[in-house]
Amino acid sequence: MTHENKAAESEVADCKPESPTGTSDMMERICESRNVERAVKQVTRNKGSSGIDGMKTVELAGYLTVNWLEIKKQLLTGEYKPKPVRRVEIPKRDGGVRKLGIPTVLDRCIQQATMQVLQEEYDKTFSKNSFGFRPGKSAHDAVRKAQEYVAEGNAYVVDIDLEKFFDRVNHDRLMSRIAGKIKDKRLLKLIRAYLNAGVLEDGEIKPTKEGTPQGGNLSPLLSNIVLDELDKELEKRGHKFVRYADDCNIYVKSERAGRRVKESLTGFIKKKLKLKVNDKKSAVDKPSKRKILGFSIMGTWKPRIVISLKSLEVFKERIKDITGRGRGVSPEMVVKELNKYIRGWMGYYGICQTPSKLRDLDGWIRRRIRSFIWKKWKTYQNRVRELKQGGANEKEIVKATLFRGLWKASNSKAVRIALPNKYFKTMGILSLKSLVKV
Repeated sequence: MTHENKAAESEVADCKPESPTGTSDMMERICESRNVERAVKQVTRNKGSSGIDGMKTVELAGYLTVNWLEIKKQLLTGEYKPKPVRRVEIPKRDGGVRKLGIPTVLDRCIQQATMQVLQEEYDKTFSKNSFGFRPGKSAHDAVRKAQEYVAEGNAYVVDIDLEKFFDRVNHDRLMSRIAGKIKDKRLLKLIRAYLNAGVLEDGEIKPTKEGTPQGGNLSPLLSNIVLDELDKELEKRGHKFVRYADDCNIYVKSERAGRRVKESLTGFIKKKLKLKVNDKKSAVDKPSKRKILGFSIMGTWKPRIVISLKSLEVFKERIKDITGRGRGVSPEMVVKELNKYIRGWMGYYGICQTPSKLRDLDGWIRRRIRSFIWKKWKTYQNRVRELKQGGANEKEIVKATLFRGLWKASNSKAVRIALPNKYFKTMGILSLKSLVKV
C-alpha cells in the first residue's frame, strides 16, 4: 500500500455497513494492508497467465497503487463483482483434458487475500490426516503417513477417486458449511460471487452452477472445506486414512474389509456430499499396486516408498525428449536441460527408498547420452577416430561400427570404453542416486 492509500483508509472505513465482531469482521481483515501486500507478493511470485482482461502479474502492484481505495470500498460494502474466468484446457497424460479456469490477476489477488484469512480460521479445525494445500503439510508427509499405516499391518488400501471433483462441488452445500462458521455476510456474498462468476469459453460467457474453478487461489481451501466432511466421517468410523485434495486412501487389514468400506463410503459421498465416485478408477488392492501422489508402498514388513510405474514412464518420456538424437543442440545444452529436470524431479521423488532403481535409471540416462553423442559423431571416420582416442581397441571398434541402430551401438564395449562413467561426471551430469533425500 502507498502512503496515500494508508492515509485514506479512514475514509473507506466509513463505508462499513456493520460493527463487526468475531468472524463478522472478516472483510476488514482481508483488506488489511499487510494481508493484501502478502497476497500481491504471492500472486506476483506465482506468475501465471492473464485473465480475460489481459492484465499481467507484473502490472498488479502498480494497478493497486492507483485503484486500491475504490476496490477496498467495494469489498467493504459488498459491492465488488469478480470477472468471469478464462477457460484453458490442459491435455492429460492419460488422455482427455483438464479444464482450468484462470481468474484475472486482480481476482487472484483478492482470492489469495481471502484465502489467507480464511485459512487462519479453518486450518486448525481440519483433520490431521488431510495434507493438501495446508501450511506445514506436504505430499511427502501424506506418503510417509501411508507407509506408517502399511507398516502397522494394513495390507490393503481403498483408493477412492472422485470424478471431476472440482467441477462438481455443490455451491449450496459449500456455502451452507461456510455460513455455519463465517458470519460476515459481505464475505459470504463475495465467495458466492466467485463461484457464480461464470467462464469465458469460445467467446461466450457461460454460467457456473456448480464446481470451483481449478486455477483460482481460493479453490484449494474451498475443496478442503467440502471434503472435511468426509474426513470427519472417516474419523468417526475409526479409519486410518490419508487425504490430499481429492485423492483419498483408506488403509484396512483385509480385502473383505476394504470392499465393505468402499461400498459404504461410495454411498456416503454420493448421498451426503452430492459428489460422484469414479468406479473405474477406484479400487481395493495391495498398496504396491496402487499409486499415491506419484508413489507406491512396496511390501508389508518394513514397507518401502517406491516411485510408481506411471511416474517412471513420464520421467523416461521427458528424458527421451531432452536427449532426442535428432535434436540440433550441443551435448552441453543437453546436460544443462537434463540437470534442470533431474534436480526438480528428484526434489519431489527423492524420498523414494529404491536406490537400485535410481542406479538403473542413472545407467539408462548415460546410455541415452552415449547414443546422442554417437549420432553427433555421424560419419564412420569420426566414430573410429573418437573411439580410438577414447582407448577402445581395433576389435571392439569394428564391432561397434557394425551395429545397426544407435541404441545398440551406444551399449557396445567400445563406446562404453570411450565414454566411461567418469566422463559423465566430468560433463557435470547429476546422478539421481546422489540426490536422494535421507
